[in-house]
Amino acid sequence: MAIKETVLGGGCFWCLDASFRQIEGVIDVISGYANGNKANPTYKEVCTDTTGYAEVVKIIYDDEKISYRELLEIFYTIHDPTTLNRQGADFGSQYRSTILYTTPEEYRIAKEVTQKTQRRLDRKIVTQIEPLKNFYPAEEYHQNYYAKNPSHGYCTFVVAPKVEKVKEKFKPKIKKK
Repeated sequence: MAIKETVLGGGCFWCLDASFRQIEGVIDVISGYANGNKANPTYKEVCTDTTGYAEVVKIIYDDEKISYRELLEIFYTIHDPTTLNRQGADFGSQYRSTILYTTPEEYRIAKEVTQKTQRRLDRKIVTQIEPLKNFYPAEEYHQNYYAKNPSHGYCTFVVAPKVEKVKEKFKPKIKKK
């Protein structure tokens, strides 16, 4: 087993969390905040759009079962990488699309996957590819939110369709129950 981590932001972390938890080889997903300018931010502070943080997920995965490249391909399916600081009705820089790399290899792969994805889109990708500066886990109630709150309106109308899209498009990569 080759345990690795990556941090990605693509709008509300509930959507990314729920979607990546379905993927074989993903060991854990931690919702949090990254690349801001205040230690230990709270959700309320991040929502003010003044802290510089993005809502992100830290994905802990087994590189022998799912590659970084495959995770990025799934990432680009879950959200719209062509909308600046927004996903659907959620807007503000905390909802930006971002790939936070920690090695030159991750940077190279992120650029390649982004360029490949761009070729099939009509609008320009605005995803930021930047070094990971910091990461703080979100409050406990945000962790695995969809599984704990499946009937919440946002989960029903926003998260669930994204989870189903990932299950359909990446069927061979979905965890067996």
